[in-house]
Amino acid sequence: MLQHSLGIVLHPDQEWHAIRDDRHSFMQVFFSHVPLLALIPVLSAFYGVTQVGWSFGSGSIIKLTTDSAMVLCTITYFAILFGVFILGEFINWMSLNYGVKDNQDDRHFEGTALAVYAATPLLLVGVFQIYPHLWLNASVTIMAMAYSVYLIYEGIPILMNISKERAFLFATSVITVALVMIVSVRVGSVVLWTLGAGPVYID
Repeated sequence: MLQHSLGIVLHPDQEWHAIRDDRHSFMQVFFSHVPLLALIPVLSAFYGVTQVGWSFGSGSIIKLTTDSAMVLCTITYFAILFGVFILGEFINWMSLNYGVKDNQDDRHFEGTALAVYAATPLLLVGVFQIYPHLWLNASVTIMAMAYSVYLIYEGIPILMNISKERAFLFATSVITVALVMIVSVRVGSVVLWTLGAGPVYID
């Protein structure tokens, strides 16, 4: 399954066809892919904030305590798993309104596959968290998000087997849901910080 990770970045059009033809089950698509790739940003961030640190301007290096970083990274890991799963379920649900025929073998395949592989660029660039520089990580994340948007527009007509006109509206709806989920995660992070799960810095 992980061979699609590189292919979806290098030649997405061919890889979407290959993913569709593989017809793996929901369990295979999700569990053989997301739990492993989600470790990339989490482990990178853990190392970056505890061993490398960051600074603002010419200020001193800021680092988190190991315990604090462990809690935040664990929460982030499960948030990634949950977020990709929920996005896939939203896509499956929305497909009913866009003329997508049910797949009797596994109705969760198309939506899950789209969510999983569209999220792949964002998970891969998580390796840059090893060096937690604000502008570096912001730049690569924006580029990864743009490519993920492209993958959604490219993948929906192939995976869902619908016209490009209908696929465009479908993809726009998917992106809107994804943006709402990102905002919700940010709000949830603030709530968790107020409940005591915020970062603890090394003095």
